[in-house]
Amino acid sequence: MRGPAIRLPVLSSEERLAALHRELEACRACPKMVGPVVHGPAVPSRILLIGQAPGPREGSFGRPFAWTAGRTLFRWFEAALGVPEEELRRRVYMSAVARCFPGKAKGGGDRKPDPEEILRCRTHLEREVGILEPRLILPVGGLAVEQVLGHRGPLAGVIGDTRRARFHGVEADVICLPHPSGASTWHKTEPGISLLGRALRLIAEHPEALRAFAGASPAAPAAPDAPPKSR
Repeated sequence: MRGPAIRLPVLSSEERLAALHRELEACRACPKMVGPVVHGPAVPSRILLIGQAPGPREGSFGRPFAWTAGRTLFRWFEAALGVPEEELRRRVYMSAVARCFPGKAKGGGDRKPDPEEILRCRTHLEREVGILEPRLILPVGGLAVEQVLGHRGPLAGVIGDTRRARFHGVEADVICLPHPSGASTWHKTEPGISLLGRALRLIAEHPEALRAFAGASPAAPAAPDAPPKSR
């Protein structure tokens, strides 16, 4: 005769994400990558932001977008949503195509993750999508856009529109953003300026963003010509 069925505890999305983060922190699968693994907090959000890979300084801060590109990115969101950086970090799940710093490229600048490194890290991203079941995905930069939409052409072909896509088995709206790198001029000249503004308006008007940021603490007005906060 069989005994009573054993009921395993049902983990919350936050607990499942935290468990995944522990696995990520122990990952040493890519020999050319420079640790530590960088990830955001276990935020059970229906908004998923996907970057390219951490830069050389994010590892020391232990969170993504913690240096100059991050300052630009959070200024964009503050202008569009009216919320400060820490509020955004509490309400949006931040992921990336790769979770370790790829190192420097031979010709200068940061190296892009190679296809094998992307493939190894994709398993973690796929699991995050399965846990979160996002309704809004925000790929940041060409590599993230390619992973989500399969688009390899000019950014002007995808930024400024809302796309519907199936990503790792989940249907979601996708609003693409350019990479906020200071080395990039795309978002500083036309048509990038106008397309970025349109994309940010679409994010601010999206039902999931309206739901996620309802009741959020507004950003404090910045003093004129105030320097960016140090990280």
